[in-house]
Amino acid sequence: MEKKNKKEEVKEEQKEVQQQEKQCCCKDGVCKMEAHQDAEEKIDDNTFEESEEVLILKDNIANLEEKLKASHAELINYRKRKDEEVENRLKFANQDLILEILPILDNFERAIKLQKADDSIKKFLDGFMMIYNSLKETLKKYGVEEIDCLDKEFDHNFHQAMLVDKDETKPNNIVLEVLIKGYTLKGRIIRPASVKVNKLD
Repeated sequence: MEKKNKKEEVKEEQKEVQQQEKQCCCKDGVCKMEAHQDAEEKIDDNTFEESEEVLILKDNIANLEEKLKASHAELINYRKRKDEEVENRLKFANQDLILEILPILDNFERAIKLQKADDSIKKFLDGFMMIYNSLKETLKKYGVEEIDCLDKEFDHNFHQAMLVDKDETKPNNIVLEVLIKGYTLKGRIIRPASVKVNKLD
């Protein structure tokens, strides 16, 4: 009977311990373990929401950085274009003035050709020749060059065909005569040469 009593006492003690554990775990009908799990789930949800916001912000930052780079590249290209425009304006600033002077140079050349026809005006034309050469040298200093086209193949970029002729002793499409000289300014054509072209066909 004593053994049974001890067994019963042990069982009762175990029941009391279990009841105490339940009382510690649960309060007001709510399980503390479940509440703890709910709290953890809420933390996980908040962390997910925060990480999603961070990703959106990072994506926005990346887009802004790309736009900034594109704007910077456009600004550099704009500056280059403006620098080239300013450089070209300075480089060819005298073009209009030179175009006004070229007809004067043409007149000098026409007058000098008279030297061969009439020896009586030779001394007079010698002075013209000095002025003519001085003018040519001055223009050369500013980058003006005569287009070499006599006996060259006709090129519409440099020549303007005013007349055509037929000379079987020379190849087809060759410049036979320069009627009005052409000029370039620092590599740019400012006046094409007016020429007579050989046409065999």
